[in-house]
This record gives sequence, C-alpha cells and structure tokens, in this order.
Amino acid sequence: MKSGQLITANELTQNIDERFDVCVVGSGAGGSPVAKELAEAGYSVVLLEEGGYYTVKDFQNTNTVDSLINLYRDAGSTVLVGKPNIVYAEGRCVGGSTTINGGMCWRTPDKILKRWKWERGLPDLTPERMESFFKRVESIIGVNPISEIARNNDSEILKRGAEKLGYKVKANLRNQLDCVGANQCITGCPTGGKQPPLLTYIPAFLKAGGTLLANTRVKQIHFSGGSVTGVTAHVIDPLTKKKKKNVRIHAKVVVTSCGAIQTPSLLMRSGYRDKAKLIGQNLFVHPNTKVIGVFEDPIYAWKGVNQAYQITEFIDEGIIMAVNFVSPGIASLAFPFYGHKLMNSIKDIYNHCVLGAALIEDTSRGRVRNLPFDQVLATYKLNQRDFDLARRATALLAEVYFAAGAKKVILPFTHLSEIHTVDEIRKIFSYPMSPIDIELLTVHIMGTCQMGANEDESVVDPFGETHRARGLFVSDASVFPTSIGVNPQETIMALATRTAFYIAENMSKYSG
Repeated sequence: MKSGQLITANELTQNIDERFDVCVVGSGAGGSPVAKELAEAGYSVVLLEEGGYYTVKDFQNTNTVDSLINLYRDAGSTVLVGKPNIVYAEGRCVGGSTTINGGMCWRTPDKILKRWKWERGLPDLTPERMESFFKRVESIIGVNPISEIARNNDSEILKRGAEKLGYKVKANLRNQLDCVGANQCITGCPTGGKQPPLLTYIPAFLKAGGTLLANTRVKQIHFSGGSVTGVTAHVIDPLTKKKKKNVRIHAKVVVTSCGAIQTPSLLMRSGYRDKAKLIGQNLFVHPNTKVIGVFEDPIYAWKGVNQAYQITEFIDEGIIMAVNFVSPGIASLAFPFYGHKLMNSIKDIYNHCVLGAALIEDTSRGRVRNLPFDQVLATYKLNQRDFDLARRATALLAEVYFAAGAKKVILPFTHLSEIHTVDEIRKIFSYPMSPIDIELLTVHIMGTCQMGANEDESVVDPFGETHRARGLFVSDASVFPTSIGVNPQETIMALATRTAFYIAENMSKYSG
C-alpha cells in the first residue's frame, strides 16, 4: 500500500499483509487525533475504520434513511438493555460519531478533573496541564461561537424561557467554520460548515503519509511475550455485508479507538484480560430525557443550527438542557403516540414544536458483554438517584418551555405523556413512578476501560496504555473514570492528543 492513501472496500482487489509502526482502530474523536499526530511525527501509521467513507458531497444527495444506514451502527437502532431500555446512537463511518454529532465542544469540567486526580490517582490531568491539549484540538477543529445567521427559533425560545426564570444560559461553542444553520448535523453536514475529523484530522493524517482503510472490521488484536504485535481484520463489502478480503497488520503499537461499547468488546474478543476484571464494566451513558414544548405560533425549528444554547444553571447538580431539532421520521420517536394519533400529531404540531433534552450526569452503572455470532450486548440499569435527577431535569425543562409561552409539554413518562400548565409540573413528582417508567436516549457512552494509576482499579494507565500488554493503548471515551456530565468529544480529542504525544516520545521502547 502507498502512504497517504485512502482505500475503500470497492478499491481493494487483494488481501493485505503489511507492517507499520502504529495501527489505530477507529477513526472518530479518539482515533483520528492519535493517527494524525503520530503520522506528522514521522511514524508509519495505518488507520482502520469499520464504516464507509462519505464526503460533504454525499451528504448533499441523501435522505434521512440512507444517512442512518450509512453513518450509524445498525441504522441508529442500538439499545442498552435494562430498566428502562435506552436507545443509543453510535457512528460507524470515517470520522465516527463526530461525523453525526451536533458539534458541541466542552473542555472537561474542572470538578471532573479534580475527581479524577483525587479518586483515580491522575495528578497530571489538571486544567493547567491539559490547557495545551485543549488549545491544540480547538485550533484544529475550529471551535467557535455560532454566528447570528445560523441561530434558530427553538434555541431562541429556550434562551428566552431560561432568562425569564433567571437561569444561566451558555452560547455553545461548536467545531464549525461559517455554519449556515442547515440543521443536518446528525445526518452529515451538507455544507462543510461543521469541522469534524472527517474534514480536519483525516485530511491532515493522509497528507502526512498515513494510510486509511475504510470498510475494515478488526476481528482480533494479537500479542506475544506481553507485547502487542498487530491485528487481523476483514474488509466488508458495504452492500452485501460479507467478508471481501483479509487484512493482517503487524505493528509496534496498536491503539483501539472504537468507542466505549466496541473497544471493550474487541479487547475481550482478543483474549485480553485485565487484573481487576474491569473491562466492559462501569458503563456510563449520560442519559437524555426527551421533552417537547408545543407552541401556538409556528417555530420552524428545522431552520437553523441545532443547539445554539445550553442551559447551565444546574450543571453543578449534573443537569444541562438543550434543544436539538430533527427530521419528522426521527422526531416521531420522541412522541408517546402510535399509528394515526402519531401521524396526526406530527402533521399538526411538527412546525410548532421545540424538541429538547435534559441530560444528567449519571452514577448508574452498566456493562458490555460479548455474545455468540460476533454480537455485543450492553446492559444498564437506571438507579433511583439518577431517576430522581432525570425527573427533576424534565420538570425544569418543562418549566422553561412554559415560561417561554408553551401551550403544552409532552413528557417522556409512560403514564404521564403531557401537561398543559406550569402548575401541572407537580404531577411529575406526585404520580407513582419508577425508573422503568421513563423513556431515555443517549449519544454519550463512557467508562468501560477506565484509566487509573494502578491495575487494581483500572484497565489502562494515565496515558491510555493497558497495564498488561506493552504497546496496546485505548483512546476513546471508554477511558473516562466517571461520567463527565457534558458533551465529551473535546475531552476525548484532548486525551487522544496527549496519548499520541506520549507514544511518540516513547516509541523506542516498543518492538514489533
């Protein structure tokens, strides 16, 4: 293979057996910074991505269904099994979930870094020592405020309601350049206004001589004598989903960046076992409660960027609130109706709605397991504390809607689907409910290969290297010791950059 080359399944005509300094598995927020930084440092790097390669041009000529099929794992239908079941979204394309997220950029909150320093023995993860990594990431992906022209009515309504109540509102920073507010972030930005790794890290990686294989699913990581030696993978035909070619990569360093569901699955599938038996444990999901405000006047919330603002008044409690409008097909999932009632509701009130979510910093735990036939099962049970917090967060967002003039609010509870006045918010607390009675979703999965100072309480060390396999690193949200309570992409990228610098400085100790 030539350096600086991007190869898809349609272009591959033979099996691959190649040697590189570094093999990175997964091209999202965790993998693309590592690959780019190490390629620019002069090392030979191959980046393997299970999903396909799509461009801005592709996003201009597709519909929601095609986008879900092409860009999401299992077309966005993946579920955390538990009480309650929670739908989660996971990107499967070049750029990973960053290609389909809203672009919100938060530095890791200071309170979280302090927790990790004290509770996990991670003294280097202070705001001061992370500053250079945050700045580097922000300069590469273009972290900027939203322009006035891109803002939309639903965000302004959220802001209006919050300010009327005296609640703090934060104008979002997003990785964007000249965003025009097309509001298609979650199906692939059709203008190139959003600046995810697909348009930033990946081109820089290829320019530096890196090699990218798309449509390539890694089956196993290989070890010898306590060190990683490489991976085996299959190139998958994007249409038939059948194996097309075999791939064998020999590498001094392997970095798995598949996300907090697929990374532990790959490690367990490869036979890696940690001393504390924590791989796949401590799954955090940053649950979202879906809350819809219905207003008398048309809003046309699909015009303009998603999430221009977030309400941060209650962030110390573990609550942030935002709006995020989506297409009718996806929006229908948020309505507690079926059949004709659902169709009539969408028809009658779609243009009058503000679709929002209250996100909670969870303390519940889940688990990832491997099943037969190459399947993965993620389970999660919402505890009473988090349910109470989710109920409070839902009530607060409903209050904001009513303050902004909503005529009714649609709620995520099984036996309480809507309320019509601010006084009825009391019903959220007076109705007998348990955690199974709330509908949740998430796009922020974390914590299944957590980092720490010693192997008795962690899977990887403070730089993401596994304790028991030299040269095997994890670089994604699975290394988070706890939920962080905010959008995680910038934290992932900053930690990934830090990991890349560490690898570059210590490459001499790894042997292929």
